[in-house]
Parts: sequence; structure tokens; C-alpha cells
Amino acid sequence: MAVIDLGELRDDTAPGPPARRPQAVGRPFRSVVVLLVALVTLAAAAPPSRSAARTLPGGPAAAAFISGDRVYVVQPPDPQRGAGRHLVAYRVAGGPPRTLWRTPVPGAGVATTVWEQDGMVLLVGRTAGDSAWETIGFDARTGRMSWRQPGVGFPAGGALLLQVPEMAGREAVRRVAVSDGRTLWSVPGTPDNVELSFGPSGVDRLVHLPPAGETVVYDAADGTRLAARDLAPGDRPTRRWTLLGAGMLLVIKDDGGSVTAYDLDTLQRRWTAVLPLVGFAERCGSLLCAVRLTGGMWALDPATGAVRWTDDRWTGTLTATGGRLLVAADAAGGSALALVEEATGRLVADLGVWEMVPQDEFDGRLFGIRRTEGGRLLLAELDPARGSPEVREVLVGAVGDCRMGAELLVCRRADGGFGLWRLP
Repeated sequence: MAVIDLGELRDDTAPGPPARRPQAVGRPFRSVVVLLVALVTLAAAAPPSRSAARTLPGGPAAAAFISGDRVYVVQPPDPQRGAGRHLVAYRVAGGPPRTLWRTPVPGAGVATTVWEQDGMVLLVGRTAGDSAWETIGFDARTGRMSWRQPGVGFPAGGALLLQVPEMAGREAVRRVAVSDGRTLWSVPGTPDNVELSFGPSGVDRLVHLPPAGETVVYDAADGTRLAARDLAPGDRPTRRWTLLGAGMLLVIKDDGGSVTAYDLDTLQRRWTAVLPLVGFAERCGSLLCAVRLTGGMWALDPATGAVRWTDDRWTGTLTATGGRLLVAADAAGGSALALVEEATGRLVADLGVWEMVPQDEFDGRLFGIRRTEGGRLLLAELDPARGSPEVREVLVGAVGDCRMGAELLVCRRADGGFGLWRLP
């Protein structure tokens, strides 16, 4: 199942791929000498170049998504032929890709995510003119469209949630039946006061934060009310600035100078810390990493809020292993990556600039691509425990726009179609 970490959705926020954050906003860092050495080392250690063993038709505006041994290609409208959008399902086994079905997709928007869940293929995207979001359900066996609903679909364990960013009324988030889209239950609120918390299987908590009164936390899978508490009794009604991270609800003061943390399942207060201009927070190993709006990051003790270290280069963490963090900063053409010690923030290695590969299925591994002078792509696994990127493939014929599943990699070819590689 795809795990889709989209963060807080607003009308102008596009769903991202299942890959983990960061969304870099900070200051880039570069080390020319280290980067040149890394390129030479990677080229020397790279496996033989490998052309795509299989290809799929596409086009410049087509989009491909992976689910298990299937690849789903969303073909855009073709006005010259009078054809609308289509979703094409391919099975990729030992031989050439086999077309399973081809079905019309209503509307003329852009698909951003496709995944399988409980015998259905779920497509999320913008409607024509980017005016709204919608989710469409297709039978995975036949391709027949079963339902179409406004809003963005999120997996929540075995459940499916829909959030409607454009909706001004109530029921901003609701659970729907995967088979037919009918509403099973809903959470009160509006897009401005319902937050989503994400875990390994998708959304795990819903938090209703009204301008006044009780904040309520719900289990996202079954709608159970887990906790309710007025976090600001006696204060005037106002929309609070909040973040979710590391199993906590973080409430930021109006002046942006302090953050108060509450346990997400009990809403009991944990700590208050002076942290100006916090824009994002996430777990980073055993710590809580808070990213500044202006760039840079604090690493905090999640139990007390004490600052363990801070660095003004990093804009987020991608993964943590063996006491090391893989951190990122903005850079032209991708993310400037580095390894740092989790406990101290000490720089261990500068890994250079990599373009992270979006993942439709996440098995714990992270991959990046880098273009070589010959126009080929290096595909490398990025594991903090190894200390340096490990090149897995040299992709011939790929020009970028790659996505991956647990076993397959799909990349755009120069002719607009797609090449398929099986991951090592």
C-alpha cells in the first residue's frame, strides 16, 4: 500500500508523492572538493550501464505510478483525436509488460497519485483548471470506474479518508468505503481546523482544532475519540498555529516565539520551549527536529523540549540509522545531502547534490539520482549506515521523472515514453 505523506492540505497545496520530506526552504550548502571526489568515486564504483529491459508508451504529459507488479499510466486528453484522459494498467512480470485494461478517466485534470487498496485503484488529482481536488475509484480487476468524489484520498491503515481542501462547511474529513465511496463517518470541522498526523500506514490521527473550546483527537482508522481538552481556556477565539510531529501536537504562540508540546493521544502538556519561527517539525531518530521558516533546524529532546543542537544549513531529515541522520538543504537540481551525528549534529560526510526519487511504495530504503556528463543517470541507495551513496544502477535512456516501488523503477525516456528497471 502506498503511504502518502501530504502534510497539511490547503487549496493551494499539491499532494506530494509517498516519499518522505523535507520540503527544502533553507540555505544551500556546497563543498566543491568533496563533491568532485564523490563523483570520481561513484563513477569508479558504478555497476555496468543497463538499458531499460522493458518500455511503456507514454508522452510528455503522461504520468506513471507503480503498485506491486503493476504500472499505471495516466494518459492526458488528445484533442486532435477527440480522446479524453485514460488510465492504462500494465502487469510487469518476467516478460514484456502486458496491458490488463484501459479505461476512460472523467475530467481533464492532472493525476498526482495512483495506488491500489482493497481491490480498487485510487486516483487522486486536480480537476480541470486546477480548481479543486478529486479522488476516483476503479475496479482493479476490470478498470471499471466505481465512484468519484471531491477531495484528496489518504490511506489510513485499512481505511480510506477524504479531505476536501476547498470545502467551507463541515465534514472536512470523512471515511469512505473503498468499494463505492459512500461515507461511513466524518469528523466535524473545516479545512482550516483539522490536522492530519501520518504514520507508517498513512494517516493515523485526526485532530480537530476549533477557534475556541475543546481540541479533539480521533483515531483515523475507526473514528474513535481518543482525547479532548480545552488547551486555552478563557482565551479569545482564534485560529491557532499548530504542527504535528513525533507523536505530539505543537502549538505555536501568536508572536511565533515559543512552542508548547502536548502528547497527541492524551493532550497532556509536555513542555514549552522558546523556538522562534518554527515552520515544520518531524521525528529524526530519537529526537524531534524543528525547521525554521527562514532555514535551519533545531534538534530537540522530545521529552523535555531541550535543544540538543542546532544548525542553520539543514531544512529537514530524510531518515535516521545507526545514530546518524541523513539531512538535506536546498540546492540547484535537487537536494544537498549530508550525514550528521544524531546526538551532536556533527558533520560526518557531505554527500553532494542528489535528486530524490519519489516512492509509490516505501520499504525503508531511499534512492537518489544524479546525471553524469554522458547524459546517463546514476541511481544510488542513500543509507546513513553506509556513510556514502551506493550506486545500484547506471540507467541508459532515462532522462529523469523517475518513480519507484518496492521492486520496480520507472523513468521518463527522451521520446516521452517510460523505461522500466527492476531494482537490485
